Amino acid sequence: MNIYSLFSVLGGLGLFFLGMKYMGEGLELAAGNKLRALLEKITSNKYLGMLVGLVVTAVIQSSSATDAMVVGFTNAGLMELAQTVGILFGAKIGTCVTSVLLSFDIKSIVPLFIFTGVIVMMFVKKNNYKYYGQILAGFGILFFGMDSMKEALGTLNENGMINNLLSNVNNPLIGVLIGALVTAVIQSSSASVGILMALSAAGAINIDQAIFIVYGMNLGACMPAFLSAAGAKRSAKQVAILNMLITLSGVILLVPLTMILPVADTIEKFLPGNAAAQVSASHIFFNVVMMIVLLPISNLLVKLTRKILPYHEDPEKDKMAVEFIDNRILTTPPMAVLQCEKEVARMSRLVQKNYNRALIAFFDRDADSIGKVLEREKVIDFLSKEITDYIVQLNALDLEVRDRQIVAAMYSAIQDLERIGDHAENIVEYAHTVIEDKLTFSDTATAELHDICDKCRTLMELSFSMFNAQGGSPELIERIIQMEDSVDDCKDDYKQNHIKRMDEGLCDAVAGTTFLNMLIDIERVGDHAINVAFAIPNRQQSVVAEPA
Repeated sequence: MNIYSLFSVLGGLGLFFLGMKYMGEGLELAAGNKLRALLEKITSNKYLGMLVGLVVTAVIQSSSATDAMVVGFTNAGLMELAQTVGILFGAKIGTCVTSVLLSFDIKSIVPLFIFTGVIVMMFVKKNNYKYYGQILAGFGILFFGMDSMKEALGTLNENGMINNLLSNVNNPLIGVLIGALVTAVIQSSSASVGILMALSAAGAINIDQAIFIVYGMNLGACMPAFLSAAGAKRSAKQVAILNMLITLSGVILLVPLTMILPVADTIEKFLPGNAAAQVSASHIFFNVVMMIVLLPISNLLVKLTRKILPYHEDPEKDKMAVEFIDNRILTTPPMAVLQCEKEVARMSRLVQKNYNRALIAFFDRDADSIGKVLEREKVIDFLSKEITDYIVQLNALDLEVRDRQIVAAMYSAIQDLERIGDHAENIVEYAHTVIEDKLTFSDTATAELHDICDKCRTLMELSFSMFNAQGGSPELIERIIQMEDSVDDCKDDYKQNHIKRMDEGLCDAVAGTTFLNMLIDIERVGDHAINVAFAIPNRQQSVVAEPA
């Protein structure tokens, strides 16, 4: 064995993976919010979903990544099982793009791609152009690695060693098994097909052997979805099962068909002398035929998936758990930002509920409400920590300027939301004191508390609405500012009024202290609410849907 040729194979393989990573990341970053907008258009129409899956996979250069992304979207409640089927089929077609690119003979100009891409990345300051440079450099490195592998494998194959190792691949089932195992380890059908193309181009394997390995590689590409679904909700696990059923059905259909019909011979006839293109064609053949046959009857596969793993609504959904954020979605930063916005919006609704319930506990002397507020406060604290941790991960990603502003605003907002939750907790402590000590307030004092609490409630509703909508009319902004001023004025006026009542003996000291503490907490709730309203600069149209 020529040890230097083996090193060249490994080096070429490393360059191949590096180029694929650079090109995929560059394409995704260049797409930016366009990818986010495309994913937002996902509907129950499986044919439209197929197109979406095709385009997204062509962008990120990995059906495995798209499959894992869909698992994350489903786990985060962004889509349902029936909506995923078209995307899964489209992802399988989209992954063929890489193999088509690799089948072209552009060896002579590959160094130019690398040089141009690196120059753009080093000397151009604007991010969008840097991403284009990354795409070019990744594309060139990908081809360079592919060519290095091909030449080194050709040298190793001169003594027939590789042919001997692959002699058993003449058995179709062994070919499928080898392809599945290799791709399950590599976790990218695009990469594994690229390696197979290099082997074929080096003469180490023929199309009769390669076609069944390609079928197996498509099957092995389902493994990342299963790994991604580990520890996820049952709905996400259903997506992984559906993805496997689709490809397994394709293998069961096409392996016997390929053994009976001259599929390999036909591919070889139309692409004579180009072994890499023949492998690419077999990859396309498998996925296109599978899509044509199975997509129209995919509803049956969805039903079978639900039979295999029935889904029941999780009763803990509205308790100590996040509903929208999911680490799997971090592979698509724009969508991760969108989901984080939804989780913050959910937290704001819980904070509003807790404030309102705390006032019921105080004014109605409702001991049950005290328990409900304290229980919900645990959820608010939990969400504050989880969202903060998620934002830390988001900040480590390459975000567009607008998304980075939104992430910073969300970090600021959840601090204020969490503090409002703490003030609600203070209010139920005052409620407990009122109930235990049987405190009473004068009608005037009670009316004043009702007035400032109602004003603060309105201020909070307007502020949270403006934040979650990422914008507001000049009239809304003016109203929020006036309402906050009114809360501050009420706090000062009612404080003086109550001190006067205490001096006149109309209110005892304990009740008076509770009254003044309530004024302070309510006024601070207003301060935090207006901080939330103005957390995002240059606000735009809402991307967070209001709850039904």
